[in-house]
Amino acid sequence: MYHVGVHELVRFFESARFKECPCEDGVGLVISGDFGGAKLGEETTDAAPSLSPSILRSVAAASSAGEGTEAPPRRRLAASSSAQPPPLSRPPAASSSSVQQRLRSTSRNSVQKLRSTSRSSVQLKLRPRSAPRGFSVQANPILSPMVSKLTVAAPYEAENQIEVSLRQAFELLEPSLRPPFSLAIPKPDEYAQLNRAILHGVLTEPHFAKTHIKHLHALVTDGYAIFINLLVKIVHHLYPKLLAPVKNQLLWVTDKMVRVSGIGFDALLVSLFRQIVGGDFSDGNLWLCMKLVTLFLDKWQCFLEEAPHVLSSALYVFLRVLADHCRQNFEKLESLRRLEINLCVKIVREEFHLCLKIGRDFIRLLQDLVHVPEFKAILNDMVLNPSQFNTSGFVGVSQIYCTRTSSRYVLLRIIPEMETQLRFLLTHVKLGHQKRHQMWFARKFLNDPNKETVIVDIVRFVCCAHHPPNEIIQSDVIPRWAVIGWLLKSCRTNYVQANVKLALFYDWLFFDEKMDNIMNIEPAILLMVHSIPQYVDITNTLLEFLLRLLDNYDVEHKGVIVKGVSSAFMLLTSKGVIQSPDVLISCPALSPFLKEGLSRLLSDVKLGSSKPTMATS
Repeated sequence: MYHVGVHELVRFFESARFKECPCEDGVGLVISGDFGGAKLGEETTDAAPSLSPSILRSVAAASSAGEGTEAPPRRRLAASSSAQPPPLSRPPAASSSSVQQRLRSTSRNSVQKLRSTSRSSVQLKLRPRSAPRGFSVQANPILSPMVSKLTVAAPYEAENQIEVSLRQAFELLEPSLRPPFSLAIPKPDEYAQLNRAILHGVLTEPHFAKTHIKHLHALVTDGYAIFINLLVKIVHHLYPKLLAPVKNQLLWVTDKMVRVSGIGFDALLVSLFRQIVGGDFSDGNLWLCMKLVTLFLDKWQCFLEEAPHVLSSALYVFLRVLADHCRQNFEKLESLRRLEINLCVKIVREEFHLCLKIGRDFIRLLQDLVHVPEFKAILNDMVLNPSQFNTSGFVGVSQIYCTRTSSRYVLLRIIPEMETQLRFLLTHVKLGHQKRHQMWFARKFLNDPNKETVIVDIVRFVCCAHHPPNEIIQSDVIPRWAVIGWLLKSCRTNYVQANVKLALFYDWLFFDEKMDNIMNIEPAILLMVHSIPQYVDITNTLLEFLLRLLDNYDVEHKGVIVKGVSSAFMLLTSKGVIQSPDVLISCPALSPFLKEGLSRLLSDVKLGSSKPTMATS
């Protein structure tokens, strides 16, 4: 069943071509024209349109005008029986001009009636072979009476079970999704099935989306928890494969769930954040950024009252995304950049206490945007005038330095598919057999030079969010430091390489054994030590970068940084991650200048030797 707007049907009647057609009952009618992609007038009996009774009566009257003319040979219909019926006689046919004149008059009257009708939808039913003879329709495959799909997939890919369950629920309950709705209270299993059916209808029937949402509002009993949970699953598992109209509906219904403060809408927004691909300037990715930043600006008060923690996630995401957008001069980025800057500045200036929840990575992201005047002013105020932010308990930048960033923020910049492949690589692939997996990964996620910046996010993910158990550490699975070494050598530009090194050492600078996790600093030291035999240039580069950070990263807080790096070396040695710093200091392949700097750093720190043991998270 197709639901067609009145004006759409009017345009069809105005442009349709009418002609007589001999058939079993006499003179029939063939309407040929284009109705929303359906070509009318082909010789097929698969389906036929059901027109108003007044039109059919006029057609019958026109076809019965005149008598005495012998019937032409009967046209065999595809749906007719193979048995030959007895010959039929019919009255003489009216002239072609007479038929067409009456039909035109009838169609004009019908058009006028349709125009006077309200703008409610008109139903055009495609009936099977019981439709009046002489009418035929060839339906466009796009408009075939099948339930629309959510995703586009390769022929060899199995259908996703989430999509299958939604479609089956819609097919089963479609009659009950049309007004008038049942007043009966559904049972729990029926309620869950109704949620699936309504969600499929919202995503695939934009013209009925408002009706479906009203239906959902009328029957909801769980605060929209089941409905939003289904949305989260679709975003997490299906978003990259969703059709463009479905994505548009997905963001539309997300807005509706925010309006009603549905249970779990914060998780839905976090899932959408994770679908923003770093370094991707395609129209689809920029569209998603625009939709989300607009949603947060429009619903600012709602987020502030119902889910302020989501504003922290939004700040982390858009600060990171802005760093990519500000390095490009595309005209299409200008309006998006301005909206992202407005949102981030609004959060920092008006709700600074939410920024403190992010931790030290908040400073790292801000420093990447120091060339933007708004963020340069924010950094200056944080250092020179912290009282400007009206946040009790905030005394300065050192307070943020001492707060470790939670892994949930780091995960915001890793899309789910990338996370799955990284965890597989670091859990199942053996050292020495990783090359083809790395090639597949690079071909899929690092194939564009602009996407190189996502390596920074991957390194933070490996250091802060993927902590393997001792069983994996003691096995022959590729270790984290080896993956980071490969990523470091994949960097093409000095700017990205410097940011990757900073991401690797950032927790070293402010390390506190009481607050931080040794697993965050383990990959850097193991990469330096294990690179000495074959890749000593990596060791030299990393050690030089670390020593330069001590002197240049933040001169005002140099004491804090020296203490953090010294504490890191002390804990790594006491836990047996390395036997002693002498493995670096006494290495003949390292630069004497670097060895001297490291010796000077550790001269006042007593580092004991202990039997090597495996690090634990």
